[in-house]
Amino acid sequence: MTIEDKYTLWLEKATEDIDLTAELTSVANDPEAIRDRFYQELAFGTGGLRGVIGAGENRMNVYTIRKATQGLANYLKARYTEPAVAISYDSRIKSDYFSAEAARVLAGNGCAVFLFPQLEPTPVLSYAVRYYGCQAGIMVTASHNPAKYNGYKCYGADGCQMTDVDANAVTDCIRALDIFEDIKVADFDAAVEDGRIRMIGNELLESYLGKVMEQQVNPGVCAEAGLKVIYTPLNGAGNIPVREVLRRVGVANVQVVPEQELPDGNFPTAPYPNPEIREAFGCALAMAQKEQPDLLLATDPDSDRVGIAVRGADDYTLMSGNEVGCLLLDYILSCRQAASTLPKEPVVIKTIVTSNMAAEIAKKYGCELRDLLTGFKYIGEQIGLLEKEGAPERYIFGFEESYGYLAGAYVRDKDAVVASMLIVEMASYYRQKGITLLDRMAQLYEEYGVYRNSQVNVAFEGERGMIAMGELMASLRQTPPTEIGGCQVLSCADYQERKFTDYVSGDVLPLTLPRSNVLSYTLAGGAGVIFRPSGTEPKIKAYITATGKDLTAALALEEALRQAATAILKH
Repeated sequence: MTIEDKYTLWLEKATEDIDLTAELTSVANDPEAIRDRFYQELAFGTGGLRGVIGAGENRMNVYTIRKATQGLANYLKARYTEPAVAISYDSRIKSDYFSAEAARVLAGNGCAVFLFPQLEPTPVLSYAVRYYGCQAGIMVTASHNPAKYNGYKCYGADGCQMTDVDANAVTDCIRALDIFEDIKVADFDAAVEDGRIRMIGNELLESYLGKVMEQQVNPGVCAEAGLKVIYTPLNGAGNIPVREVLRRVGVANVQVVPEQELPDGNFPTAPYPNPEIREAFGCALAMAQKEQPDLLLATDPDSDRVGIAVRGADDYTLMSGNEVGCLLLDYILSCRQAASTLPKEPVVIKTIVTSNMAAEIAKKYGCELRDLLTGFKYIGEQIGLLEKEGAPERYIFGFEESYGYLAGAYVRDKDAVVASMLIVEMASYYRQKGITLLDRMAQLYEEYGVYRNSQVNVAFEGERGMIAMGELMASLRQTPPTEIGGCQVLSCADYQERKFTDYVSGDVLPLTLPRSNVLSYTLAGGAGVIFRPSGTEPKIKAYITATGKDLTAALALEEALRQAATAILKH
């Protein structure tokens, strides 16, 4: 079927959502716009689906949602007698609609559904999968993407996002379907009435919050310190649970940014609702000029990631995900060691693109460090393995540079609710010692050396962009760089080819981690650059690591590496 045939078919069949009909009509005389909507099916991977909301097979809409869910249902029914699926959603445009439609398809296929009646964070969905003994979970979210995006993340029975093997199996089931003819859909009200769709109540949320509270390191310190906090949920799902857990641990002075308090998928004051960037803190920083809080917190729309800004002498400083992760790791380990509550053989987990300072901190406290591919599902997988060994308590903390943190084994995904609690607790603890988080970070740099980590992102939009991304990564493999930013390249770990090449000795060794399209270059002096196509956005990311004896040296190297990585990506 040609692209024009697909377009004509959608004009005829895709009539349930008037937004889609209007969009299809509006591009009738625009061949390039039609092609962009139909040149490929929206890919289902380990992160599920993610794309621009709109009409066509390459967009997020009710039909692509239904087709993905039918494929998931077929996959589950082939493996389980009575499969059950938990479903949640965040504040994004059409998230509630898409979650209800996914529930209808599952119910129409005889699968039991546990559906949240209101938006809830991604970690709550992960918790619900295991709480109800489900075989899968669905989270309708596009995380921190711009407002025009939505997504559909799939979870396995372990509460982790699906592995490559399972995602590929679901993909095969999806591709076997006709998007209009092969979908079974139940009446929503009838399915609720007969129990095929069950609305999740407060007992699940209370159980989840109880597990979060168990992760406190120094109970009572928040009530004693009197920290002043400004919080923004960025119009997302964190508003109620984050505020509730802060209330329970005794943070009396929490002010919420009014413009970003209530759910709004248009994100009118932060079009790119990403707590990694300063723009997302715009309203909170303006509010802080009057209120003068000690700390600013911002959670992303599905509340699995959190960013912070800390009051300094003259202004508020945004701290990176690496810095906050290392602060939390040091805080948890040092306090638990002092209290003699560290287990035997404690385990800390991070991703390969996350700061190597974590390895030094873990070493100081006698922890095993596990370094994994990017994606929190790999951290969750390791927690599950420890649980199978009968030792989940060995897991202490896991984090990734993209502002995702998890303490405790109660969920299998990053959790901004527990992270927000621990960040405020940590800030309260150090306040009682007369220092800020900025001061404590300076102490860590003094102890371990300065680590500067940053990213360079280059977008590759549309069909041509996808081809260019593949060509660039292939070019790096065919002609490896000998230096980057004036630093000699000492070695390369190619996770797609699963081999490690030492350019100094000439040795080539196997890598044991799963295949992934990642190239990691180790440079002279402990620096490094990692190139990785994003799994959720049309871009290639370069992860920069610069080290130095002092901040001036590290900053200079960071800038040189950033310029060199940008040149490589734009070549």
